[in-house]
Amino acid sequence: QGYSASHRFNRKQIHLTKKKRTELFRQSIATLRYWPSALQMCQLLGMNCARPTDFVFSFTGFAQRGGITDKHSDGWGLAFYEGRGIRAFHDSLPAAHSPIAALMKEYPCKTLNMLSHIRYATVGAVALENVHPFQREMWGISWCFAHNGDLPKFGSHNAHHPWLGDIPGPSVYNPIGDTDSEAFFCALLNALRAKFDHLPTLPVLYEELQKLISKAIDGEEDSTILNFLLGCGQHVQFAYSWPGSRPNSKVWNGLYYTIREPPFKLVRLSDCDISVDFSEMNHEDDRVAVVATYPLTNNEIWIQFEKGQLILFDEGRPHIAAEECDHCEKKGHGLISKVLSKEMQPSLEIDTRHTVGLWGGQDI
Repeated sequence: QGYSASHRFNRKQIHLTKKKRTELFRQSIATLRYWPSALQMCQLLGMNCARPTDFVFSFTGFAQRGGITDKHSDGWGLAFYEGRGIRAFHDSLPAAHSPIAALMKEYPCKTLNMLSHIRYATVGAVALENVHPFQREMWGISWCFAHNGDLPKFGSHNAHHPWLGDIPGPSVYNPIGDTDSEAFFCALLNALRAKFDHLPTLPVLYEELQKLISKAIDGEEDSTILNFLLGCGQHVQFAYSWPGSRPNSKVWNGLYYTIREPPFKLVRLSDCDISVDFSEMNHEDDRVAVVATYPLTNNEIWIQFEKGQLILFDEGRPHIAAEECDHCEKKGHGLISKVLSKEMQPSLEIDTRHTVGLWGGQDI
């Protein structure tokens, strides 16, 4: 998070000898004693910021889990928003040894919104088409998605994936690769596209996502593990957690988040011997929410998501209910499109007029 070139890491701290890697692995297991080891599932990293911020510090620790301090060595990906556009980097090599990942550790790009994923392949081969985050265009908006877990309804054994929405429509979006994650992402977008003929406001989108997620889990509550990050523009990021562990496994997979805000302090990574004093480089208006499968640092407060909790992050702040998202909408951080006609631009009045019971009442 937010450091200048003078604060860039010493490469000797990252490119370690085999002996040092073994030592760090043992240290990290000891350091992370207060949460389960994550040796058998993918991992997620998301960042949402109040001001443009680079992600090098957090990504450096995260990438160590892709082959050094953990076994997620089946590819990695990273995507971040620049205005309405996305820069995306994917590699089927382990994040800890990928030259592209090494570039990301050295290149302090700044963004308001970033998603990253390191893969432990369970569904689909180790191949570029199966590397998260996945991207699609809908309503003239770049949508970005990364997932950790198992989705039985969208697995490769299911020839026909369920339609999630309550309004039928065409399957405009289809998976390119073989993962249940990408199949679910496409199903989510297809349902949203069929549901709305205008851009939904953030409160309405929050409510609709909750409904679609519930339908994806319904009937498979015990076997579904659904932790995901969803970007729908430069400002906001949704994060959801339906945690769990696979049969006969003690590995528990969920989501945690921490908020970095004033007063800033020195922060230490858990996966490598690197620390940064953010009080020396950050502004009083800076604020960053960091979301991860497991905490990245050992001296910050990390909050675990509740089961079934959907959080909208905007300007580094968590919003845990549809009503709270209205504040983000009024700031102009909702969906923005140049494709839809002017009268279809985001409007809380338009949405609430056609939404039954969103606020617990009748038609407005």
